Order: sequence, then C-alpha cells, then structure tokens
Amino acid sequence: MVSSRRPSGQATVVVLALAEQPATWQYAYELCRRLDLKSGSLYPVLMRLADRGLLETTWEPAVPAGRPPRHRYRLSGPGRALAADLAAEPTARPTPARVAGGVGGRPRPEGT
Repeated sequence: MVSSRRPSGQATVVVLALAEQPATWQYAYELCRRLDLKSGSLYPVLMRLADRGLLETTWEPAVPAGRPPRHRYRLSGPGRALAADLAAEPTARPTPARVAGGVGGRPRPEGT
C-alpha cells in the first residue's frame, strides 16, 4: 500500500541515499555507515518505507557458511517517484547533515 504522506526527515535521507543507486540492492549496515545512522534508527525507517510500498526487500540469495542471511533493500517504482519529487523540492527538505544536527537551525557562535 502506497501512502501519499511525505516521509520524516530520516526517511527522506534514506530514500535519497537509496536513489543514488536505485537499481542496486543495498544492505542496511552499509546504509548505517554511509548515513551515520544507528541501526536502531535505520531499521524502523526501512520497515515503514517497505510497509508503504516504497521499498522492495529480499533476502540475500547466497549466504556464506557461518553467517546468517541478510535483508537487502532498493527503491520500488513508487519509491523512485518519491525520490524524484523529494530531490526536486526546495532545499527546505532535510539533508544528512541537518538530520544529524550539523547544518540548519540556530546559527553557531563564532569559532565553533
């Protein structure tokens, strides 16, 4: 089921990150490292996006011996459309630095 509701700041960052390589299956661990998000923040976002029909998920096809299988994620058709809409919006949308508390908000004092 695809919802017309706009995603949260972190979800927007995840959608835009996945849109950088929309046809490539990606692991959550790699997304955590790339976006500097903790898994406790990322996995709920991935589940919500998948529940809304914006992500495709699958299990890793070939699992090396001694390691459990992992989920892989990529944008679905509606997810790609949403990513295009988000990328076309004015810069008021969150960026990774804004979500992490870096840019935006109140100005920082000189020298910090």
